[in-house]
Amino acid sequence: MNQVRPATLGLLDLPVEILVYILSHLDGYELARARRVCHDIRHMIDSSSELLYSIDLKYFNLIPDRSPGPDRTVSSLCKSLQQSEFAWQKAEYSKSNPISIPHIPFNFTWSCGILAFKVQDENRLRFLQPQVTDPEHSNSISLREWECQLNSEFYLCGFSPTQNLLICLVRASTGSLSEPDEVHPEAGSAVVKTLDKEVGCELLDPPDISFSIFGDYCGILFIDVLTADRVLPADILQIWNWKSKDVSLYFKPAHGIMDFSFLTNEIILVANREELLLYSLADFPDALHLTAKFSLPALRSPFEYSTIRIKDSVPSHSRMHDHIINIDMKILGESSTCVTLYVERNTLLELQSTYTRQYGKARDSSPSLPWSKWGLKYTRSFKGDSHVSCKYVISGLRAVSLYGTQRMEPDPRPLCIRDFNPHRVADFKAGNGIRWNQRLIEGKTWSSGGGNLFLEPLGCSLPYIETITEEKFLGLDIIVEGNKVMLRTFDFVGRLESPTQPSRPHFVANEVVDQSIEILSFE
Repeated sequence: MNQVRPATLGLLDLPVEILVYILSHLDGYELARARRVCHDIRHMIDSSSELLYSIDLKYFNLIPDRSPGPDRTVSSLCKSLQQSEFAWQKAEYSKSNPISIPHIPFNFTWSCGILAFKVQDENRLRFLQPQVTDPEHSNSISLREWECQLNSEFYLCGFSPTQNLLICLVRASTGSLSEPDEVHPEAGSAVVKTLDKEVGCELLDPPDISFSIFGDYCGILFIDVLTADRVLPADILQIWNWKSKDVSLYFKPAHGIMDFSFLTNEIILVANREELLLYSLADFPDALHLTAKFSLPALRSPFEYSTIRIKDSVPSHSRMHDHIINIDMKILGESSTCVTLYVERNTLLELQSTYTRQYGKARDSSPSLPWSKWGLKYTRSFKGDSHVSCKYVISGLRAVSLYGTQRMEPDPRPLCIRDFNPHRVADFKAGNGIRWNQRLIEGKTWSSGGGNLFLEPLGCSLPYIETITEEKFLGLDIIVEGNKVMLRTFDFVGRLESPTQPSRPHFVANEVVDQSIEILSFE
């Protein structure tokens, strides 16, 4: 009797629709690897706009700001994404007509394309949002304006437009704590007390307070404030879950805090004068748990770190993707110098396991991972100037700034775009993509040496592709939101001023007389 052998069904014998459905469960990196399996699978992936879109999102490290729908097919979104990336690579953009804005005070906040600032000598917040009025003509913009009246004097605010959330630090009258007129529907409490029993609130200085919102968490850092004993100033970080009622945590480390930032919904990055520290919110509100410590580069005498600021300008809803973290360090000694460190967020998160393997569970008394063990390999350093505006604004793995320095004379400067995306760098090295107005920066630069400031070399990792625009701008401030760069530009006049001392000559002081917002669209 003839024996019937069972038929063997291979992967490629499945219907195309089922194969595409199976492949759709892979992320962008896995799809890119699957393309190398064989010609048939490569052809199948390349024939699916949905799968190619998934690969592009991973390749460019982007979170889609629009979802497919009746008016936006996956194919059109994929094409729009690639066109936008090519525009960034070629530094090609459409520019809006400048729109005049009122004078903006020093303390203001940008978030998701909205600018907020306190009206001088009043308990009012003013919001400005430049908008493109005609999608067919991106040079036509208008300015949406609105205000928020507060019942009490306030120091600063933080807001999250994606959550329709505004949180303000206000001064409450003795014995009363008035609620705002409108309360967020998800807020656990309309009013949360800050450190009224620990801090001499009358001595608070707004520049010494920093504010951050991330998802359900909000944090306020009080720097160098007098505690109840009034003996020595202290740095105190208060974190609370704004969706829960009276759930907060007070944190006062022995070594102080210069700045902090939420890296994820469970990890906080803290900076002091010697190191960077990672804390876990897993047991919030009972405690913050130290998970890793990283030394900053050691300084030569008599230099010391004066201030350290963590500039994480990526909106909280976009922080689930990897992005560059900007650590701005002002150094005092014989002169004042600024040095900026770039490090990828995911690198810091992954280094937690490196720290645990070497030192075990982190404690306050545990050593820090030496700079030579992490900084040289994972960071890129730049020399800066504390007086220079429009520098080092981060959007994902891309940094945008106005190129060069600006001292006494307000000279126009070109836009500098630095792309740290490792996929783009690898393609550039392989000879792919656009090259005619770009250059690859890798290895040591001036900033990698550190001059006479540091006892050890600075990081020269994170190669990047640099693009400089031909057009130049006079800018006071810059913000990057998606594929748009918003520039706060200005006009000025020079006025002859008398010297403070009779023996000194007269001099010309430049006075800003008009401010505008321009939008550069890389689409």
